[in-house]
Amino acid sequence: MIRATLLSSTAALFLAACTEAPSRVQTETESSEPQPEPKVMVASAVSGPQAPYRAEVADGLQTAIFAGGCFWCVEKDFESVPGVIEVVSGYTGGQLDNPDYKTVSYTETGHFEAAEVLYDPSEVTYRELVDYYWTTVDPTDDRGQFCDKGSSYRTAIFATPEQMRDARDSLAKLRVNKPFEDTIVTPILPAVTFYDAEDYHQDYYKKNPVRYRTYRTGCRRDAKLKKLWGEKAKAVPK
Repeated sequence: MIRATLLSSTAALFLAACTEAPSRVQTETESSEPQPEPKVMVASAVSGPQAPYRAEVADGLQTAIFAGGCFWCVEKDFESVPGVIEVVSGYTGGQLDNPDYKTVSYTETGHFEAAEVLYDPSEVTYRELVDYYWTTVDPTDDRGQFCDKGSSYRTAIFATPEQMRDARDSLAKLRVNKPFEDTIVTPILPAVTFYDAEDYHQDYYKKNPVRYRTYRTGCRRDAKLKKLWGEKAKAVPK
């Protein structure tokens, strides 16, 4: 496993990170040079083994896909939202059928670690989920999230054609009202096939609560979110 090293005055504590892929240490130094706002990425055609994704399921429930770095954390964050029924960790957006953890972590398949959110639209809307998503990630980092660096840790919203307008509107509003100066680099991508991750990744925060808390704290995820978003960090929609 990756080991994220935290130095204290008395000892070095080694923490197991979310995946085994090599990572780079994130620095707090931010570029002062102005950067252009990125364009919303919309593919004109789906390539490789990807197939269009359907967001509607039985009994009026719907699904949404979000990538926000370590999927253990994305799963935990969204399962705290009223109206969310279940969250599944998995992979999406790549060029390989049936990807697995090792392949996504060690090779460039193009997949993101992501979470599929099953929700009741009568209790929480897709737009509310998108607005909430922003406050759970650092949308200014195109190298990964927090202590996890690499292509599979990038942020992205994967939207169906029906969801695309709400996702774009949310992004447009955020660009005007963001509580930070840095450029938002999180793309909005067409939702394609979502592959469930291995069983041991599902509900990791419930199965391994101590290790999960140690990882999340050591990765400084919540500390960075608080610095970036202030009181809005992980603001559960009402």
